[in-house]
Amino acid sequence: MILGQVTPILRSFDEAKTREFYVDFLGFKVDWEHRFEDNLPLYMQVSKGGCVLHLTEHFGDCSPGAALRIQTDGLAEYHAELNAKQFKHARPGIENPPWGGSEMSIKDPSGNRLTFVQNGE
Repeated sequence: MILGQVTPILRSFDEAKTREFYVDFLGFKVDWEHRFEDNLPLYMQVSKGGCVLHLTEHFGDCSPGAALRIQTDGLAEYHAELNAKQFKHARPGIENPPWGGSEMSIKDPSGNRLTFVQNGE
């Protein structure tokens, strides 16, 4: 058996704040979006590099408050890029946990925690 890529599904509550956070702040792009009708909840896919996330406003798809660990390189550069934007809702820092490497955690507007991880040399 071969396992494939995992695509996390994260709960979102406010389309404008979700787009501001993922697209304007984190630099993800919207790959596609879907609504069953104009006035129904949004389900969309965003991506940045090899990281693909699904964001849903649909009640029952998942619970808010998820935690993701996203493997990366160039964490220091990404950290500097984000903080240069002076985003009013987040000013993430880099931590060096006792198990090694570097990590930067940020919560999205729905309370989901994204931790960008770079392994130690």
